[in-house]
Amino acid sequence: MGKAPTAQEEARISERAWPPPQGQWTYEDWLRLPDDGYRYEVIDGVLYMAPPPSTLHQRIAARLVEALTAFLRDDPSPLKGEVLFAPTGVRLPSQPVPFQPDILFIRAERLKILGEQYVEGAPDLIIEILPPGNWLYDRREKMRAYQEGRVAEYWIVDPDARTIEVYVLEGEAYRLAGRYGLGEIVRSQVVTGFRVPVAQVFPSALERVE
Repeated sequence: MGKAPTAQEEARISERAWPPPQGQWTYEDWLRLPDDGYRYEVIDGVLYMAPPPSTLHQRIAARLVEALTAFLRDDPSPLKGEVLFAPTGVRLPSQPVPFQPDILFIRAERLKILGEQYVEGAPDLIIEILPPGNWLYDRREKMRAYQEGRVAEYWIVDPDARTIEVYVLEGEAYRLAGRYGLGEIVRSQVVTGFRVPVAQVFPSALERVE
């Protein structure tokens, strides 16, 4: 969740009707939301809420973070960048309320966007793991916001299909660079050298917790 409102922010908030209607949510409104484990995000003034992630979601996220961390640690060349994960806030251009991507990567030459409170700008890579029952949000609203915010590469991880889709920004729109399943290796086109076997990302049938 966001940081506590300042005295000036509290004063502005008190003058507004709350909760505001959809389409009119502001950063100050978002700051008032409870820190209750739910994920609250605002896109173009519209509030979206997601329940706490499942254990399967978190296990997949942990494996991807581990793969990125190993890539940074084991590559003999100079530091490639930095990997962060939810609930890190990312404030994209034209979106005053921060997003909380599942996983993000910033290349070394762009680490200046890493602010004290939020990432102030577009990460080079964002990875989202589809939640059950709310997959359309990541595929539609967030994809559009990431595209408009100039996130260079966007991965969609589907736990049900056990696939990873890689979208690369070309011009003003995302292009599907590939859809990878078990037995294949997914490669980043923006984070040079990063690759991970799809089977390494998803727990096996025996490991899965239903």
